Amino acid sequence: MAECRASDEAYHLGMPKLWEESIEEHRRSVRDAITEAAWRLAEEHGPLSLTMSQVAGAAGIGRATLYKYFADIESILVAHHARHVEDHLQALEGLRGEAQPPGTRLVAVAHAYASICFHRGRHSSADISTLVHRGPEIGDAGRRLHGVFAGLIAEAAAEGLVRKDLSPDELAVYCRHALEVSSHAKDLDGVARLTRVVLDGLECSPEVQDSAQASVMVSHRGRAPHRS
Repeated sequence: MAECRASDEAYHLGMPKLWEESIEEHRRSVRDAITEAAWRLAEEHGPLSLTMSQVAGAAGIGRATLYKYFADIESILVAHHARHVEDHLQALEGLRGEAQPPGTRLVAVAHAYASICFHRGRHSSADISTLVHRGPEIGDAGRRLHGVFAGLIAEAAAEGLVRKDLSPDELAVYCRHALEVSSHAKDLDGVARLTRVVLDGLECSPEVQDSAQASVMVSHRGRAPHRS
């Protein structure tokens, strides 16, 4: 009898947590469906003509439910953008933290960020970019991105792999802005060429770049590509 009571208590104690997790998972699912639908419609028709009714219909929910999650179109698009920015930052920070020499990690991060910029340029209109690239979250993301580049450049400089006549902070600013030109590249081959030019500007030798790229290809073989 005591065992039954103990079992019942454990069951009832466990239910609230499971219920809360189920509700939270459902909310995330609905939220993701809303933001994905809104972004897709904004790409197709532009964000300025988009209505909450259109988003609700595309997401398969009612307008009342939609307004429980978001107040307007702008907040939906900002939330979608913030989620992808966070995904990209985590991917870049993951590359920085890998157990590889600093030159390898710097080259990997540079190529990854250039690829992110390329895909962003192909899948985001000027109107959408203007709408979502503002607010305190963007400033925080910029600081994190700067930290990734500045930290790696400092490590590489300590081993004589990049130039030392400029500070890591200055070179990080150069890297970020130069790599962002990848958004205008015609294809990924063009992105790779541009990235090499940027790394050349750091005085990262071709030997280091080639060796680093070979190591990155081996270590990332078999992984699913990161969605932009």
